Amino acid sequence: MWINKSGKWFQFRVPQQWENLTAEAIFKENWKVPKKLLHQWRMEKLVKIDDQTINWSKPLSLGTEISIALFTEEDYGVIPQQLAIDVLFEDDHLIVVNKPAGMDTHPNSEGQLNTLANGVAFYLQQKGEKRRVRHIHRLDKDTSGAVLFAKHALSHAILDRLLNERKIKRTYYALVHGIIQPSSLKINEPIGRDRHHATRRRVSKSGQSAQTRVLVIQKFMKEKMSFIQCSLDTGRTHQIRVHLSHIGHPLVGDLLYGGKPLFPRQALHARELTFLHPFTEEKVKCIAPFNDQPEIFEAYIKRVN
Repeated sequence: MWINKSGKWFQFRVPQQWENLTAEAIFKENWKVPKKLLHQWRMEKLVKIDDQTINWSKPLSLGTEISIALFTEEDYGVIPQQLAIDVLFEDDHLIVVNKPAGMDTHPNSEGQLNTLANGVAFYLQQKGEKRRVRHIHRLDKDTSGAVLFAKHALSHAILDRLLNERKIKRTYYALVHGIIQPSSLKINEPIGRDRHHATRRRVSKSGQSAQTRVLVIQKFMKEKMSFIQCSLDTGRTHQIRVHLSHIGHPLVGDLLYGGKPLFPRQALHARELTFLHPFTEEKVKCIAPFNDQPEIFEAYIKRVN
């Protein structure tokens, strides 16, 4: 689909599969725009058709140009702060950043600094893009890897829905204690809060459903460790850490869930993020390089290869 940015306007032309649909149908049924956002567009006249006031209920012809005022200036929502950030992918609608370990994804209290969101805000500020920083998902403070942010309200709504529909695929690398058998398994155990510890989670019958797929890449018999790949069907807090600990294979370095302090943090890295672009529907695949100093994963990767 043809899309374009012109000033504050996001422009697209009606493709063949949307011919004879109304603008309202496209927004509600194809993009599933939230009611609140759609109401704002109507009230503030933020949508135009061929540069004219839109008729929401008129069937659209092939190639009709629709414009939406998506790129208006907004407060960043966080304090912009100059931090070194590693951008893996970016366009007008979204940005994927490689988070280092030891950094929160976003502030947990008003005015907090030194989070990935603060760095993203400063990065956008330097580019002259005054956009609210909207994270689609998050990583634990001591987990590194790819994090997806939306640049405006519509991409945020669509990406958030894709995440809930499990259409954003997240793949993690981890080092765990013990030799996992079998080499491929699915952990399907609900996760809830631990009543005895404020920050811990645990497998609980009354918790939220959670599914983690595990693939063993390499077994290190001497160290009694396994190098694994995990993919998430759900996104619960501490999900991988809880599930691996539950089956007796805590992450190396994860003191909260039974790991030994062989590394300065839990050995978990969000390696790959794959999804269809919310507007072009082209496949976006981001691979996050390891960024630990000193290295954690590299020595084991070399032994695998």
